[in-house]
Amino acid sequence: MADRTRRTERTSLALLELLVALDEHGSISAAARARGVAQPTASAGLRTLERRLGIDLLVRAPRGTSLTETGRLVATWAGELVAASERFEEAVTALRTTTHERLRVAASLTVAEHLAPRWLAALAAAPRAGAAPDVELVVRNSRDVMDLVLADGADLGFVEGPGVRRGLRSRTVADDELVAVVAPTHPWAGRRTVAVGDLLRARLVVREAGSGTREVLEAALERAGHALPPHLPTMGSTVALTSAVVHGGAVTVVSALGVADDVARGSLARVSIAGLDLRRRLRLVWKDGAGLSATARRFAAVATRAGALLDDVAADDERGGAVE
Repeated sequence: MADRTRRTERTSLALLELLVALDEHGSISAAARARGVAQPTASAGLRTLERRLGIDLLVRAPRGTSLTETGRLVATWAGELVAASERFEEAVTALRTTTHERLRVAASLTVAEHLAPRWLAALAAAPRAGAAPDVELVVRNSRDVMDLVLADGADLGFVEGPGVRRGLRSRTVADDELVAVVAPTHPWAGRRTVAVGDLLRARLVVREAGSGTREVLEAALERAGHALPPHLPTMGSTVALTSAVVHGGAVTVVSALGVADDVARGSLARVSIAGLDLRRRLRLVWKDGAGLSATARRFAAVATRAGALLDDVAADDERGGAVE
């Protein structure tokens, strides 16, 4: 039992620092000066270290004290521990003295392009003590946003699909709808609505699998008894889709928020799809049970346009589970 207790005791870092100083400076007196202690104190400390380790570290002679071969080996190992301790202290000091809070937000394309910038501006402008927080905005499709939040790769996420995954909580931050858009020269440009069948037979281009826009469209089609045709061209952004519409004569279904400016300028024509409910909610998501930082809570309050923090959210919070 005594041996087991001895093995679990930690050797004093101060004694190891003395040994490293002796190895570096060549004498006990020089090591004592380097460590800011008296020479008798340094000598006593090195004797204590030898007894603690149970090995001979020093050769004591009339002309001075030097390290044994074993002592030099132990000093090398001790140097690694001392350096690691110094790095630890420096890192803790940096954490203690840092002036910037950090927040990582993942958002789907629609939110990232049309809503998040104004939220970030409001957060930066909000009066508070200290420097403005450092916020990183990562743009992914809705599926990848949820994966990031669940894996602790993002503090908060914003998604636009029809549901959220298990392990997440959510709150609606905005309403949106999907609309079909065509070029101003397209035959549909003068029509207010098109039938679902016409849409599915058209030169349709859509977002990639995992996109909230695509998931909302697929869910609406399924409720109406339809499905997307197989092997449709897919693109990873609203800009790519609308470029195919303007320059290639295609038809696409995208967020009304995402094309509002183009429709207002007349570079795109908006067409409703009869019989499809393409309304959707844009949601804030965070990991169930996660302790959110003060910055994350402020950003959530800005995004939901409410003064209450997430701890105050009750009945209108939603737990994930509808999507796997």
